[in-house]
Amino acid sequence: MDNDATHKTPRIKAWLARRPHWHIHFTPTSASWINQVERWFAELTCKQLQRGVHRSTAELEADIEAFINTHNENPKPYRW
Repeated sequence: MDNDATHKTPRIKAWLARRPHWHIHFTPTSASWINQVERWFAELTCKQLQRGVHRSTAELEADIEAFINTHNENPKPYRW
């Protein structure tokens, strides 16, 4: 997770306390590039959305869905 304060609220801490098998690791502040989920969203943005024209939410959702389907045809883990 990133170091955002929303991940450190009492409610979240209580939720995590009830799940001792979960181990949370925080990425350094301003290091979203190290978070693999953020890398995936960056790839989605660069390869599918950045130059796209979406005249509706449905068109945007269709483009995102197309990217996911194409990506999942030959998925590979991200590596640093």
